[in-house]
Amino acid sequence: MSAVNRGLRQASRTLRLPQRFSQRSATAVTPLSARSCQLPAPRAARSGASSHNTFSTMASLQSAATAAPTPAGHKGYDPEIKDIADYVHNKPIDSDLAFDTARWVFIDTLGCGLEGLRFKECTKLLGPIVEGTVVPSGTKVPGTPFQLDPVNGAFNIGAMIRWLDYNDCWLAAEWGHPSDNLGAILAVADWINRTNKAGGNLAGGRTFTVRDVLEAMIKAHEIQGCLALLNSFNKVGLDHVVLVKVASTAVISKMLGLNETQTADAITQAWVDGQSLRTYRHSPNTMSRKSWAAGDACQRAVNLALKVMKGEPGVPTVLSAPVWGFYDVLFKGKKFEFQRPYGSYVMENVLFKVSYPAEFHSQTAVEASQKIYNQLKAMGKSAADIKGVTCRTHEACIRIIDKQFKPMDNFADRDHCIQYMCSVMLTFGRLTTGDYTDGSEAATSPLVESLRQKIKCVEDPQFTADYHDPALRTISNGLTVELNDGTVLDEVVVEAPLGHRLRREEAKPEILAKYKRHLEPHYGADKVKQLVELSQEPKKLEAMSVDEYVDLYVVKDSKFL
Repeated sequence: MSAVNRGLRQASRTLRLPQRFSQRSATAVTPLSARSCQLPAPRAARSGASSHNTFSTMASLQSAATAAPTPAGHKGYDPEIKDIADYVHNKPIDSDLAFDTARWVFIDTLGCGLEGLRFKECTKLLGPIVEGTVVPSGTKVPGTPFQLDPVNGAFNIGAMIRWLDYNDCWLAAEWGHPSDNLGAILAVADWINRTNKAGGNLAGGRTFTVRDVLEAMIKAHEIQGCLALLNSFNKVGLDHVVLVKVASTAVISKMLGLNETQTADAITQAWVDGQSLRTYRHSPNTMSRKSWAAGDACQRAVNLALKVMKGEPGVPTVLSAPVWGFYDVLFKGKKFEFQRPYGSYVMENVLFKVSYPAEFHSQTAVEASQKIYNQLKAMGKSAADIKGVTCRTHEACIRIIDKQFKPMDNFADRDHCIQYMCSVMLTFGRLTTGDYTDGSEAATSPLVESLRQKIKCVEDPQFTADYHDPALRTISNGLTVELNDGTVLDEVVVEAPLGHRLRREEAKPEILAKYKRHLEPHYGADKVKQLVELSQEPKKLEAMSVDEYVDLYVVKDSKFL
């Protein structure tokens, strides 16, 4: 017998199931399945050898086999799945603050999507899968002439929203951008309305209003944000868009008219679906996929919910199943932890990106840099006079965007580098989306590049603790600048960025100005005025049919496509 064959035979022996497992399994399946599943017991098991010689998954499999069987037809769902489905179907939202905040998030998110359309890297991915396709009664994509099926519509809207990393943010053990879910929510609501008005009967013939969309946003924010509070997906290498997919799947399932059990089924499908790796957000692979990852999550959510609507069942213990469940395969065997029940906490406390199109952990650092820029200007000095900068910061900032010496290869690298963002502000007194582009003044500036490598980050444990404190949730950064002549400037500390709950009222005029600024490249002055005024009339806005509101954003001949 060849050495290869001997090795294969030995491996086969090792992988066979112990006889006691085969016998127990046989009692729980049909005779045909039992005959097909029974395997000879390995020699070690027959001779009484210790269990450590068997394949490593056997202990878990045996434990699963000996557990008390669940009665046929009454499979129990993981409680985490049941809680989400129950929240979506049975929890009323009665928080005026949550609805008011959701309205601001809604217009801000749409504005961010329109701004994303100004970048070719974004628009090249948009439109129908087959050029020229128009879906009757389909989802319309704001700022474009596209009318698509709801799956691709969710991708289009989700991708343009997230492209510039300028929409809202949630920071906890896991970070993310809960308004990413609007890609799926708006696509489904618009499609259902148009289909039903054309004689269809989706979701019982329902017509969604903007208020319905705001409620769905509140619930999607809550699901994504509460799962993120104590559970770090990035620490096991998974991207936060898994939470967009789960949250979107949950809320659109109810929108589609699925019952609570079907919604649970759809949520399980979202967890069992393949999860994105974070590698596209980090050196050496930082690239543009991070900008369309949320769109991908939105389209997967819609696709899965539609499959369940057609009768596809769920995977009840997708999280907890021994060996093959999410916890054992992808979460190092840990179960999710929860800080609070689902309500409206996340929407009420969400963070707006107001001042700068910058990754959120850097917002306060960029604000501090702007103050230092003005201080240097008043002293008759500039960024060229800086010898070094120490950034006192929190752990998440260091883990995500500390890239002191890593070369800046592309847009995605620059908008996820705290040193680059601070250097641009210290050099030019500004930070715009154009400053991340290849060939731009900032990207080609020798002074920016030199200064970038002079900025070092140091963790302050108190800043990290405050970042996780549910009563604070600050994102603190402090900059200390040393000049070439030996002068050390007083540290400039900013703890809460302008879009933080603690500065919400201060931020609202800036959020509105940002929205108006993002409308102007796409629409005439009259349309901009109409949309801005409508955004400030809550009752009128919330009563509008979603399709009629989306029609206000349609551009038949966009100069950006």
